[in-house]
Amino acid sequence: QVQLVESGGGLVQAGGSLRLSCAASGRTYAMGWFRQAPGKEREFVTSISRSGGSTYYADSVKGRFTISRDNAKTTVYLQMNSLKPEDTAVYYCAAGSRYGLGPDEYDYWGQGTQVTVSS
Repeated sequence: QVQLVESGGGLVQAGGSLRLSCAASGRTYAMGWFRQAPGKEREFVTSISRSGGSTYYADSVKGRFTISRDNAKTTVYLQMNSLKPEDTAVYYCAAGSRYGLGPDEYDYWGQGTQVTVSS
């Protein structure tokens, strides 16, 4: 059973930064970050291939968020800069064999970590 443990969420003012981490047990997977705000569907944020050589970003976070990974630690990071109130959501990391944009493409999910951006 693969376990994904997220950390790094919290409360930050608009314009601030946070870094989320997701530690995966077992082997290296393609990884993604999704988020879900109250009353909204879960949406894709970013993803990264197993090697780290390829990434995707949602248009809403391009230029502000950066995904990276440390395969020696099987950990993926999400650096979030210039945060906006609309970034407020529960952020979930996900793992699977592909790093696509759809949640159905991922097999394993973390428990989520809350990110709140105040205006």
